[in-house]
Amino acid sequence: MIVMKFGGSSVESAAAIERVASIVKSRQDRQPAVVVSAMGKTTNRLLAIAEKACASDRAEAARLLEELAAYTITEARPVCRAEDWAGLSDFIDSHFQELSAFLDELAGLGEFPPQYVDLVSSYGERLSSKIVACAFRYFGMPAVHVDAREVIVTDRRHTQAAPLYARTYLKLEERVRPIAARGEIPVLGGFIGSTQDGFTTTLGRGGSDFSAAIVGAGIGAEEIQIWTDVDGMLTCDPRILPGGHRVKVISFGEAAELAYFGAKVLHPATVVPAIEKNIPVLILNSRNPANPGTRIVAETVPCSNPVKSIACKRNITIVNVQSLRMLMAHGFLKRIFDVFDRFQTSVDMVTTSEVSVSLTIDNTAYLDEITAELSKIAEVSTGNSQSLICLVGDNIRDTPGLGARAFGALKDVNISMIAQGASKLNLSLLVADTDLGTAVAALHSEFFSTLDDKVFDA
Repeated sequence: MIVMKFGGSSVESAAAIERVASIVKSRQDRQPAVVVSAMGKTTNRLLAIAEKACASDRAEAARLLEELAAYTITEARPVCRAEDWAGLSDFIDSHFQELSAFLDELAGLGEFPPQYVDLVSSYGERLSSKIVACAFRYFGMPAVHVDAREVIVTDRRHTQAAPLYARTYLKLEERVRPIAARGEIPVLGGFIGSTQDGFTTTLGRGGSDFSAAIVGAGIGAEEIQIWTDVDGMLTCDPRILPGGHRVKVISFGEAAELAYFGAKVLHPATVVPAIEKNIPVLILNSRNPANPGTRIVAETVPCSNPVKSIACKRNITIVNVQSLRMLMAHGFLKRIFDVFDRFQTSVDMVTTSEVSVSLTIDNTAYLDEITAELSKIAEVSTGNSQSLICLVGDNIRDTPGLGARAFGALKDVNISMIAQGASKLNLSLLVADTDLGTAVAALHSEFFSTLDDKVFDA
């Protein structure tokens, strides 16, 4: 058995869904279970519509909802059998009627609480998974729609729910595995789940990858395939520097570092269930299915290049905390990190001296509150418009002179911070946003002028 996950761009239209059906059909003998994201930008559109309702612009919200319903029907109709259309049409209509009722509630509330965010967001995957299941039947494959909320059990943290693995795996074993085992194709929406008492939850933006890994672990899949619109992981972000090389194979640890530090082709949490169950993950391109993509495996991947890839995060904020009371003071760092923990703000990089700590964050929602709290114990300053560059590779830990090579390549770029990750798989650098392109180009030239052809596609 395998799990095949298809992102929003892979199911954004009737033509795209036909491509997906062709890909799945070519692998039908491997007993696939399929996980799909919402069609195109449906989730963004749903949230924007809900925000309009909350802002008392109910008429505009209704107009936008009608547009979304028309788009959904237009793309669904060509990939549905005549005998299935009445049922699918009723399914789509009933879901948009429910959404309209929720918009009325939101307009009355005048706010958009997290539980409503989850409920509204869930409709994209609920619709797309039903449509794709119908499309598979249209293209001659037996398919069964499974509402992911009935098998993915989570805690109550709305918008960022965590799966309750034992209960979830049991439900997947009972519901999904038998469908695939008898030669039918279960189709589930990614990103969504529900609490034990039935309240809809979501796993966070990008969580469809996570859903695929959970399903793969739950049914004991031999492989998890993440189908997207790129040929796999590259040696650099193509939005920053075009012309990077495809990485053929990479370890779970390296992939997790890249995902956390900005690689957009993989959700950071995806690798967790896969690591625990030792299931390989493949990143593949639905628009170029012949390309072998990137294979992510548990074991370390031998490579003559010390760096496997360069990840980047823009719009980073640096927080500088300085106090003479830090000198020889027990517990001072704990007090600092307790503040970030209290406001649920993750820290990417940390550097310390005897009297100062510098940290970077990419979520500034609570920056004012964090700064106010920290100012009670120290002097605080912040700086924005920074970019984080992360060199990732298993060989970083054992390669003498790697830092010197990085600094040499960046001799004309000002570096604000530098840190080696605790995993020893990455070397992170902070530069101004305006220097990001120059810095990445220089580092890429330094570390990828020659390539290990066992690991990279030239």
